[in-house]
Parts: sequence; C-alpha cells; structure tokens
Amino acid sequence: MTAFRLTALALVLASPAVLATPALADGQADAAEGTAPNPHFTGDDLFGLTVAADPRISPDGKQIAYVRRTNDIMTDRTVSSIWLVDVASGAQTPLVTGEGSHGSPRWSPDGTRIAYVSTASGGGPELHVLWLASGARANITALPEAPGAIAWSPDGTRIAYTARVPADPPSLGKPPAKPEGAEWGKPLQVIDKITFRNDGGGYVQPGTSQLFLVAATGGAPRQLTFGPYDNGGSVEWSPDGKTLLFSANRNPDWELEPLQSEIYALDVASGAITALTSRKGPDGGAQFSPDGKQIAYLGFDDLGNAYDQTGLYLMNADGSGARRIAADFDRSFDGLEWTAAGLFASYESDGEHRVARISLSGQVTPLAPALGSTYYALPYTGGEWSVSDGGTMAFTTASSTRPPDVGVTTKAGMRQLTALNELKLSGKQLGETRALEVTAPDGTRIPAWIMLPPGYKPGDKVPTILEMHGGPYAAYGPLFSADYQLYGAAGYAVLFSNPGGSTGYGEAFADRIEDNYPISNFDELMAVVDAAIAAGYADPNDLYVTGGSGGGVLTSWLVGKTNRFKAAASHKPVINWTSHSLTADGTAYFGRYWLGALPWEDPQGYWARSPLSLVGNVKTPTLVLVGADDYRTPRSEAEQYYGALKLAGVDTMLVVTPDSSHNNLSQSPSQQAARTSAVIAWFDKYRKGDKTE
Repeated sequence: MTAFRLTALALVLASPAVLATPALADGQADAAEGTAPNPHFTGDDLFGLTVAADPRISPDGKQIAYVRRTNDIMTDRTVSSIWLVDVASGAQTPLVTGEGSHGSPRWSPDGTRIAYVSTASGGGPELHVLWLASGARANITALPEAPGAIAWSPDGTRIAYTARVPADPPSLGKPPAKPEGAEWGKPLQVIDKITFRNDGGGYVQPGTSQLFLVAATGGAPRQLTFGPYDNGGSVEWSPDGKTLLFSANRNPDWELEPLQSEIYALDVASGAITALTSRKGPDGGAQFSPDGKQIAYLGFDDLGNAYDQTGLYLMNADGSGARRIAADFDRSFDGLEWTAAGLFASYESDGEHRVARISLSGQVTPLAPALGSTYYALPYTGGEWSVSDGGTMAFTTASSTRPPDVGVTTKAGMRQLTALNELKLSGKQLGETRALEVTAPDGTRIPAWIMLPPGYKPGDKVPTILEMHGGPYAAYGPLFSADYQLYGAAGYAVLFSNPGGSTGYGEAFADRIEDNYPISNFDELMAVVDAAIAAGYADPNDLYVTGGSGGGVLTSWLVGKTNRFKAAASHKPVINWTSHSLTADGTAYFGRYWLGALPWEDPQGYWARSPLSLVGNVKTPTLVLVGADDYRTPRSEAEQYYGALKLAGVDTMLVVTPDSSHNNLSQSPSQQAARTSAVIAWFDKYRKGDKTE
C-alpha cells in the first residue's frame, strides 16, 4: 500500500502512449495568477498533510507525547517529529524536531524523561533520552539498525530493547585471490534461509534479533538473549524489575513454523530463560498485572486455518493456570495494556477499531472512542492508543474527512486535542461517505459504503469505482482516504465494502473465504455494485474496478468473470498462487495456510484459484501497477499478468513505482500522487462522455 509525485516517477512501460499526469503545482500556479485555489483535493494537497501517530500518555495522565508525520514538498518524503500536548489545555510543545527522523516516544515510569529513536546524529537510528525539565538529551546507544520494543525498567534506571545482531553470511567454496589494485565484480551472495527477503526491508542481512539492556544514562549495553533465532516481540518488565517477558520461536526449525511462538520469562540477574507457554500456535503481547502476580497475553491454537481470531488469556506469573477469558466475545484482540486502572484490549468491530476494559472474569466494556488508522492512503481500520495509570486513554481519532489527530478520554468525557489538518482542509470540498445496505445472495449482510464526489446532487448517477481492500483478512471503515478524495475530485464515486473474509465481524464471517478465496467474493461484490445502482448513486454504464494486494487479486478475478466494468486497475496482485507462494516473503506460510497444501500437492487447486486461469475471458482494459521492491506480492506477479494480458490482446499498461515496497506509504508523496493520477487517467480514457472521446 503506497505514496506519490505528480511528475512521472512511476515508470510506465509497455506502450508508446503515456498516461496523462497533471502538473505538480496546480495550486501554486493558481496562487501565482491571483485566482482562487482548487476547491477540491489534489495531488498537491498530499504535501503538508500531517498524521498524528503513536500517542503515548504520561503515567499521571496529564501529557501526551506523539509523533507528527508531515509530507514535505522540498524533500518529497515524510518527516517525523515528536510533540507534547497538555491534556488539560490542549497546548502543544515541540519536543524533538529538526534534522533526522524521530519517533517511538516512551515515558519513564516517573514521567520525567522520554526515550525515543532518532537519526539526528547523522548515522542510523539510535536510542536517545530527553529530560523534560531541562530539555537536555543524550544519545544512549548507537545501533546499526532501529531498536524495537523499547521498555523502561520500573525504577527508571535501565531500558530494555531489541536489535539485530549481525552474523557472518554463509559461504560456499572460495574465490581466487584478488591481485592488489584489481577491480573485480561483487562477491557471490549465498542464501540459506527460507525467508531471505522481507517486504519493506529488502534482502535479509545475516543475523538475528536479540534482547538487550542498557543504562538509562548510557554506556555499553548488555545482550540478554542468544541463539540462531529471532527473539523479541513486545518486551514487558515485571513490577519488581527482576523479570522480562518476551515472545519468540526458539525451536530449531523456527523458520518453518511461521505461526509458532511462546512467551518467555528472562531472569535479569542470571539471564536464565523459562518458557511460560507451550501450545501449538502464536502467543505474545504479554502484560504483567500491576501486582506482578498474573500475566495477560494474546494467542490462538494453530489449526492450519487461513484465519483464526486471536483470544485473550490469563496465567499466573510462573505460567501455571492458563485460561482464556472473554471467550464469548466474537472479535479478534490485537493489543493489550494493563495498568493500575485495569486491563484494556483493542479489537476491530463493524468497520471500527475500538478499545475495551476487560474484567478478570471476562466482561468486555467498550470505551467510547472509535480509533483512526494512520494509514491515510486507504480507509483501513486501525488505530494507536495508550492508557495512563489512572485510566486516561490517548488515541488516534477517526474521521471520514480528516487524517487522524490526537484524542483523549478522561472521566470528564472524550475530546480531540489536535486539529493538524483543519487549516489546510477546511477550505476544500471533500467527498461525503454514506452507508449502503447490501445483502449477499445467501442473505448475509455485506457492510458497504460509497463516497460521493464533491458537489454531488441528489438523483445524479455518477461514474463509480469499486475499490477493494487487501488482506484479505482486514477491513475498511468510513475513514479518510487520500486516494478516494483524489478519485472524488476527478468526478468519481468510490464504492467500498467488507466482503466475506473481512475482519471485525466475527469468526464465521471471516471464514466465508476459507479454502475458496477469491472465488466466493464474486457474488458478494456484485451485490455491492447492484446496491449502489439501486440506491441511485452509480451509473450502471459507467463502472470501474480497482484494488491493491488482496484487492488486486479480486480486481483480476472480477474482470475474468464479468465484462460490466469499463476499465480496471489491478495494484500489486497475486496472479499465480504457485509462483507467489514460492517467491513471496512468507514462503513457509502462504501455501500451507491459505491454499491448504504445497503447490505440488494440489496443483489443480492452486490453478483454480489463480486469476491467471481466467485471462482468456478478460475483455476489460486493465492497468497493472506494482512497487519495484514489493516482496509481499512480488513484482513478477504483476509482470506475469501484464504479459498475459498483452498476449490475450487486452488493452493494458504496466506501472512500476521505483523504490516502493508493498505498503503504499513506502512511496514518496509525489509517487503517491502520480500513481493515483495514472489510475484516473486510465479510467478517464474509457469514461462515458469523457471529453477525450
């Protein structure tokens, strides 16, 4: 999922024709000529767009440190800084700004210091500490890569974190001796890991993630874990400061067990490690109770399914007495915090991300706010939050017309503390999102929404884009989307939904695609389109379809099953499940869990669910888009589809975004704009009544 620029940074291949791309500075040109700025959301508006992320409330609940991510037009990248907001007054203070990237603020237990990660020193990301009273800051430890899972000790004297420990690469044979002064080619790259590249991280460097401890005033760190496997996950201190909890798969065949992890207790004094869980399945996210007697954690039994909801468990501090709580709550938990105010857990539900207080008997009491995802390109559910010792919660806000801000819930109620984009967007006419009533052929309700273009007049039937989420085990909600606003500004309504397989509607709804994805989604998505037409919004003769990742799979599947769309744009699709399962960055996972077998065990099953099998049916002009460095749905998948469409005589082009991984926000702001502009130009080429016809 992605980002952009209005110059042609997206590499367009395959045709002498070039998709029209608007000039970078439309709004700037208007201002220079003395005319009114464009009232609609444009690619220019991506620059200066600011997202509030990672809100961390102080232990006393009086202040919130959060990360501001702002798209900078001069550097064409997102700049991250750390700010402080006063809960009572809403006053904001910059904490860490300037050169470099700054993030991951974490409060010391007494609230006097903040640890954070920064590249301010000019090298790689390093662990820093800021003293709030004086404003002084210090570089605590230099690291080759960003530290993770930063956790203060209860007495504030030490900081635990995870970091990669480099290792020697494997070798095979020996090259000849190189003469002095000779210029030779690069040495061979020898690979022996099953996962040898990660999306967003590139080819995996030799080494493993290990747990470290460093004094809060700096000095040489102490390595706590060792071995040929990754250790880490979240890191949690016991209240007495004697034990650290972490999660890992420390089995010899850990590479072949993608869903296996246990919770371990590490004795800080001796370094002794004890496994507290032992089931087949992932366990993690451990949180000590304030008295240190119990541990809450998340996990599920690995039954080989493509999807299982994550449950909430309690056990004694020594690992005994493990039991599931809130087992009747038909939602998947994804985050935990246990403070003096109680146990809190987050989850998706009905197109929203929520937080609830959980009693030890398993009673679930949802809190008021719906959280907003920091992924502003598309309207995925999600959100970030933290809770103080007294129960005050900081969170990222949700809105259909604004990226997330910082909100807070106190005993007095819920308030939004920041309005980072209000000045920028208040003068813009944005698309309005409305809910649709959709019923699948079998009677199941399919949640759906339509964002109408700015200036929509009741009774108008407008060009409509069906846009589908990835995952497929994920969910959309009525949230802000930069891509959708750009589509709306171009005159398109955007239709989006949560078909079977989407999360936040219970286990049975997610299991609608078990062993049949993407086949069973077709009838559901056609019902969504029919509902938009029946509601009087969508022009049935002016329909388009697009989506990324799992949505790219569905786009390619739909155009192989129907000709009702005038044009399509398939972003980073999976076209051939056999090639994907063996080249993606989850080789040990995708075949076994999503397809239920390895490729040579069920070749016909793989082919029956591959959009490549339907290319002979495709008549819809289809644009294919992918990031050059996408290792989740590798570039070769998109290139296969492009080549197949060419051979089948289907009008197509291939758009490759340089230096982009699977995540849309890995693209620069200018690349995000250029990518969306390319899709709009492709649809405009086939649009009913378009002036270019």
